[in-house]
Amino acid sequence: MKVGVMKLVLALCLLGCTASVFSQDTSLPAPSSQGTQADTAPSPITDLGDEYENSIKLLQNRFRIDYNVKEVSMIFFREYGSAPVVLVRPDGSKLFQGRVDEANVKWFDADTFDMITIENPMPGPWQAVGQVNPASRVMVISDIKLHATPLPSILFSGEILKSTAYLTNGGEKIDNKQFRDVVELSIEFESANDPNYDNFGANEAEIAKFEDNGRGMDERPMDGVFTGQFNLKVAAGKWQPVYRVDTPMFTREQIGTPIILHTNPVYVDVELDATDGTGDGYHTLSVDVDRELVNIESLLIDGKIRFPNADIQNFSLTEGGDGVREHLIVAYEEGVYRVKLTAYGTTSDGRDFILDVPEYSFLAEAPAPEVIDPLIDGEDPIVDGSEDRLAMGNGSTSANPENTQSMVEDDEMDSGTLTLLIVGVNGTIILIGVIAAVIIIILKRRKASGSASTKLATKKENKKANKKMVSESDLSLDNEPKGFKKLLAKFKKSKPVE
Repeated sequence: MKVGVMKLVLALCLLGCTASVFSQDTSLPAPSSQGTQADTAPSPITDLGDEYENSIKLLQNRFRIDYNVKEVSMIFFREYGSAPVVLVRPDGSKLFQGRVDEANVKWFDADTFDMITIENPMPGPWQAVGQVNPASRVMVISDIKLHATPLPSILFSGEILKSTAYLTNGGEKIDNKQFRDVVELSIEFESANDPNYDNFGANEAEIAKFEDNGRGMDERPMDGVFTGQFNLKVAAGKWQPVYRVDTPMFTREQIGTPIILHTNPVYVDVELDATDGTGDGYHTLSVDVDRELVNIESLLIDGKIRFPNADIQNFSLTEGGDGVREHLIVAYEEGVYRVKLTAYGTTSDGRDFILDVPEYSFLAEAPAPEVIDPLIDGEDPIVDGSEDRLAMGNGSTSANPENTQSMVEDDEMDSGTLTLLIVGVNGTIILIGVIAAVIIIILKRRKASGSASTKLATKKENKKANKKMVSESDLSLDNEPKGFKKLLAKFKKSKPVE
């Protein structure tokens, strides 16, 4: 009886649920355009039952798709590493990841979510079976819009720019923290192909990626506000910004208003130190700006100099005023000097900017060597036979052949003296070496002969010591032979006693 009453209650709940009508729009309008109709558009999916009914295991993660929905995209956020969900159609048939009709169903699964797009879905109550996160059981992607900060009117090539953006779905801001793992936001620049600008025919370039991870210029992680850092290292010219929202299932693009990217407004020049010894020992670096686009009084410079010997020097120019900024570089070595600058300032319309200035290099040459011109008044004295003029031009007091011969003889005498000196020094060294060798040989022989005589005397002493000394006891007859000697004594003949 209780089971019957429960089934009746469930049937009444299912029959009493109503569906909302939804017309899906997959376009991506401009960030500045927000329609009130999109803000109030209902969702194509309606949860069945109230919180109490959805707490029943049979009705958990149940939703209803309206009859006029031609395409629906859903995201199911689930526990990390859990298996993909299983969708149950209103007629009881099931959709499994990897076993779906690819013509009508597209399925992308990751570690934390499933993204599913279904064309012409079956109207009626559906159910998702799996470890779906209770905080976000199902999220329907109906109308994604990117709301980004508009680009400024004055932009420079090489500028570092911060921009923020956020996403809306069906007119409502997406606050789901897990949604940042699903989408990627980026801005690309495409050339307008205007032949009047330098970027004519240039390839498209990705300018920035928007992140919500609390790194870089992003203020707070996972707060729904995406931050992008622009580094406009592209050629100056006319560009078309393209805002792109990428998901594993589809891509939405928005084309913005064309902008003009100005050339780098910072001008760098150097005045080299004089190489003839009349300079002050410094190269003068000058920094100026395009004063129609930049307020010169707000200009600050942070720089780095790499010297030819690879030494690095940091410097800053913080003086105000409307004059050209100058910095002195020590000119203690010739070679290539490299200067890298970062400029901080304000544009003519009052916007603060940070600018990465391209590297500037210059070559400091060594002083030119003094070259003596062999020509006198444009004429060669050797060719025209005027050797006396050459001698006089060189400061000689006489230029006759006798003096020339004497100079040659002096040079030869100097060479002979040098040779004799070298021979004498070498001979002295050899003589000293021979004398030292003779002394060493004599000392060695003396030492050897002394050792031999010492050994002979020692040997004689040892022999004398080894001889047995005969005492009176040995000559005494009291000692009778014993043992074998006594036996032999019996056979010996005794001598007659005198």
